Amino acid sequence: MASALSDKGYVGATIADVVHHAGVSKRTFYEHFADKEECFLACYVAMSEIASQALEHGAKSPARGCGKDPIRGATTAYVKLLESQPALTQALLMGILATGPSGLRMRREVMARFAKTLRKLATRERREKPKMRSLSAPMAMAIVGGVHELTLLAIEQGRAGHLADVGHAAAELVRAVLLGT
Repeated sequence: MASALSDKGYVGATIADVVHHAGVSKRTFYEHFADKEECFLACYVAMSEIASQALEHGAKSPARGCGKDPIRGATTAYVKLLESQPALTQALLMGILATGPSGLRMRREVMARFAKTLRKLATRERREKPKMRSLSAPMAMAIVGGVHELTLLAIEQGRAGHLADVGHAAAELVRAVLLGT
């Protein structure tokens, strides 16, 4: 599904495209998924898990240029992952909006998991910086929603492969909320 999405986007991809990329029969496809939407949602969840892991890894081991800043490390890792597959990023983030109520429900669940990950990272960071504010669930969701909207805007402007400014804005937003800077 990821390959089909990268090639044709959600609307353009067909089950024939998915089975072609997977090297399986349509029968095998239907043994696992009821339809294209169900397969797309499984791909969306799987890629969201990979992105969440990138956030956590980036916070623990910030990339060069991030210093020892876990916030910058997390946002840089997230953005680099999205930039590494711009067509897939665009297809997933735009396609989820085309799936109707089930997709929107899944999007909300994924965003809630990102917010939970962000809260976990903030709690970990707060142990080393006691003056840092705690991060409530609603504020974490607001940050995740804001970063998501910035990402969608960049995609709509044709910048899916160039999201560094989204990473900088995300780090600035998290810092502003947690540190008041």
